[in-house]
Amino acid sequence: MAKILVTGAAGFIGYHLSERLLQRVDEVVGLDNINDYYDVSLKQDRLQQLEEKPGFSFHKLDLADNGSIAELFNQQKFDIVVNLAAQAGVRHSLENPHAYINSNLVGFTNILEGCRNNKVKHLVFASSSSVYGANTKIPFSVHHNVDHPISLYAASKKSNELMAHCYSHLYNLPTTGLRFFTVYGPWGRPDMALFLFTKLMLEGKPINIFNNGNMRRDFTYIDDIVEGVVRVIDKIPQLNPNWSGDTPDPGTSKAPYKIYNIGNNQPVELMYMIKVLEDCLGIEAKKNMMPMQPGDVPINYANVDDLVRDVDFKPNTSIEVGIKNFVDWYRAYYKVSDSKALSLS
Repeated sequence: MAKILVTGAAGFIGYHLSERLLQRVDEVVGLDNINDYYDVSLKQDRLQQLEEKPGFSFHKLDLADNGSIAELFNQQKFDIVVNLAAQAGVRHSLENPHAYINSNLVGFTNILEGCRNNKVKHLVFASSSSVYGANTKIPFSVHHNVDHPISLYAASKKSNELMAHCYSHLYNLPTTGLRFFTVYGPWGRPDMALFLFTKLMLEGKPINIFNNGNMRRDFTYIDDIVEGVVRVIDKIPQLNPNWSGDTPDPGTSKAPYKIYNIGNNQPVELMYMIKVLEDCLGIEAKKNMMPMQPGDVPINYANVDDLVRDVDFKPNTSIEVGIKNFVDWYRAYYKVSDSKALSLS
């Protein structure tokens, strides 16, 4: 049993991870600022599910509040910290850059300082597949250079990786960064394509399909993401004795630092994802074909060899199973009947 801080606990991944940790009888301290980037009631409903479970406590705090975060760390003395709190969204970063600096950079600095000053055994933090940016060699590997982000969101996540490495090097703080690939599933984020498409299709409204549908995504089901995170939590990184500054490996270090991809390792055509969703809803989508949006990429595709080797896990939930589970949850949560869906087709 460990005492684990999960930041972003009212968020999509944070909620599911907290549930899983509670199931294995860890003590979970959740932190979230419950901001209004998307529907606050969805966050509150996730949080209510957690607060009904023994072993969970919650603090409504903003990561950028240096004094409050320092006090929380000093009082609680966490064994492990999982930092999932961040200002998310590639497109939102084009319009609200300061939100990303405050949460993803200032806030992450406060997490690092809390870990350093309180001898946290392992900091696990969310990065993103967005860091691969302009890279074209696929599948994307943690051993590839990622110095060309194409959105501020991606740049902030790459910055988190660099900041964590500094603390691992300077203070021997074990840190592990996780690059998530297109996470979806029940209790998901309303700004993500699957959730947004489902809502619009049920309302009889058209969906916008960017790059005229010529996109592939490594859709990764939430249960697979959580399984990967839990296994990594228990795998404290060690220094790589073969690391060389002459041929630096971005995924490891001479410090206790490691990066993993967590993705399905099987990119799916966007148009096929939409077809599966249409089949699950019993609705044919009305489609607006659009050009590529700034900051977006045509494909993401995870190489997960390191994850398989180190923690013996490879995500494997099919898009057909994952979307059905999401649609079943959506209908139940928003009280949408099958008959209503069919009447809109």
